[in-house]
Amino acid sequence: MSGILETIKEQLEGCSDAVYQSISVHGHSCFLIYIPSIIDSKTLHESIAFPLKTEADAKLEWSNFLERLDQGVVFPIPYLKAFDLQKIVDLIVAGKVVLCIEDLPYVHYFEITQYQKRSVTESQNELVVIGPQEAFIEDIESNLSMLRHKIKHPDLKTVHYIIGKYTKTDLYVVYIEGLYKKEVLAEIEQKLNDIDIDGILGISYISEHLRKGSFTPFPVFQYTERPDSVAASLMEGRIGIIQDGAPTALIAPTSFFTMLQSSEDYYQNFYAASWIRIVRFLFSIISMILPSLYVAITTFHPQIIPSNLLITIASARENIPFSALTEALIMELTFEALREAGTRIPKPVGQTVSIIGGIVIGQAAVQAGIVSAPMVIVVSITGIASYIIPHYELGLTFRLLRFPLLIMGGTMGLLGVYITAFLIYGHLANLKPLGTPFLQPVAPLVLQDWKDTLSRFPTNFMTKRSSAYTDRNQRRQKSK
Repeated sequence: MSGILETIKEQLEGCSDAVYQSISVHGHSCFLIYIPSIIDSKTLHESIAFPLKTEADAKLEWSNFLERLDQGVVFPIPYLKAFDLQKIVDLIVAGKVVLCIEDLPYVHYFEITQYQKRSVTESQNELVVIGPQEAFIEDIESNLSMLRHKIKHPDLKTVHYIIGKYTKTDLYVVYIEGLYKKEVLAEIEQKLNDIDIDGILGISYISEHLRKGSFTPFPVFQYTERPDSVAASLMEGRIGIIQDGAPTALIAPTSFFTMLQSSEDYYQNFYAASWIRIVRFLFSIISMILPSLYVAITTFHPQIIPSNLLITIASARENIPFSALTEALIMELTFEALREAGTRIPKPVGQTVSIIGGIVIGQAAVQAGIVSAPMVIVVSITGIASYIIPHYELGLTFRLLRFPLLIMGGTMGLLGVYITAFLIYGHLANLKPLGTPFLQPVAPLVLQDWKDTLSRFPTNFMTKRSSAYTDRNQRRQKSK
């Protein structure tokens, strides 16, 4: 044992929080080695230290103690053996309690890890009025528990990974056997096995490695902090990834239209859900293209504007010293700065800064003759429309693409807007993350999947899963 103990002490040199608790059993030295801040101290004392001291007081032979130890009857909790010295050290820093016994070439270890964690709360970024209010937290075991609470079936499979040289972060790939596409899972597993990094602190680290070779500003994976969204995605044939320390799960593959859907669409009646989806899609397009259309039309094509409206716009811009393009860029950059400032400062103050700041700056800019009132209206509508996109990553992409559209519209008119929009659509049509067409069921056209795209059919009409995510068991319910 001395060799094992000395090696452990050498590896943990400088770790002042490591504890080496010595207990003599029948004249032989035993050491409990652990880090108090990451273990369950109550279980340690009641289920490990106390039984060990009881054994020390019992009038039994040493060989009898070792025999009972191998039979697993000494301690009331399960324990395992470890032989590799590096693994033993890794177990200690991972929150395991190691029992090092004299004359044994191996150790026993107990899994009583207990990290500090917050309680389950409601989702902060994916709010719903009707539906479950729970959200993932930073503890991976709690997240798995919530997921298994949703799907109580043995076909829910989990594959464990440990990634990061220093962080050794736990990661689970979850899927339902018989629903997923085999080639998608194989590609995900291959890319996860190829990751060689010092550490991962967020699920975005994983998505960056999974999207290697896919050069696009669009999010090709879906982030969610809702267990019900992950459960619904798994039942569609998609694959989920959850990481210890991250309150967000990763879902792959995904599509453009899936990113425009909200979990609340399935908790409302299909009339309301379909109407909201249409409004959401319309305003999503407006959030990206409205400023460029306004600049292009007022600069190059004023003849298509009704005369009364054209006079109003011209009178509003009469004393403005900047071109419409410069005016739009000033306002867009100002509102982007206000939005970012509202996100970074404390939440109670952030909303006030973004709203009041936008009103005050817009009004002051109009009175100072820097920008026109119609431009403030256009930028305000665009900003409001961007908030209707349910997934933050897609909204961020639309905000980014707004600027090349704006520049092309301000320099080439509607032709520039059409060219840029065509290039964006062509890029989306050719985008196939993990082999799944990003624009399905539009490109390629799959009429069966239109039941759950721009609108939502009643549940009893959607008897099959989307062919974009599964090619095996596509029937999800029996038709009458």
